[in-house]
Amino acid sequence: MPDDAAALAAFGYELGVLKRIRRAGWWHAGVRDPESVAEHSARVAQLAAIIAAEEGADPGRAALLGLWHDSQETRTGDLPHTANGYLAKPEPRRITADQTEDLPDRSRGMIRGAVDEYESRQSPEALCAKDADKLERLLQAVEYRDIGVRRVDAWIDSARAGLKTATARRIAEAAVASSPLAWRDS
Repeated sequence: MPDDAAALAAFGYELGVLKRIRRAGWWHAGVRDPESVAEHSARVAQLAAIIAAEEGADPGRAALLGLWHDSQETRTGDLPHTANGYLAKPEPRRITADQTEDLPDRSRGMIRGAVDEYESRQSPEALCAKDADKLERLLQAVEYRDIGVRRVDAWIDSARAGLKTATARRIAEAAVASSPLAWRDS
């Protein structure tokens, strides 16, 4: 049992790296201090739960998938899409298997299962979580545009084009038509 606790603690420290890894693609748009992978993942999980609730899927499961979707970046960093032509895309399942190798069975199974489900995109919850990932990017781009970052339209357009659920598409349309501070007026 103490070895399990040490493995879980070590993995907890590894996950802390996500708080320090910046979303690298935003540097291309001129953002000096982009959000961290952890900040991105937190809003992805929240949005996944909302989208799933509206779509009739399991919000808790969708949030879980969203929470783990970029956890592999402790090992790879955040690679912008411009790296795709030069590097082979890291296989999230393989990285997750390495990350969780020393964890107790239940924790290992939960994390690997979440990553596999997200990557497979077969369940309604996985589709909601993937849409949440794209929607979070869109919201972030609109927020950056609102504070003067000009070159974010490609992020907005690609996020909108990839959305699958009706709920995410509706949210995206509303998001691009409103101010990031509209919530303060309600």
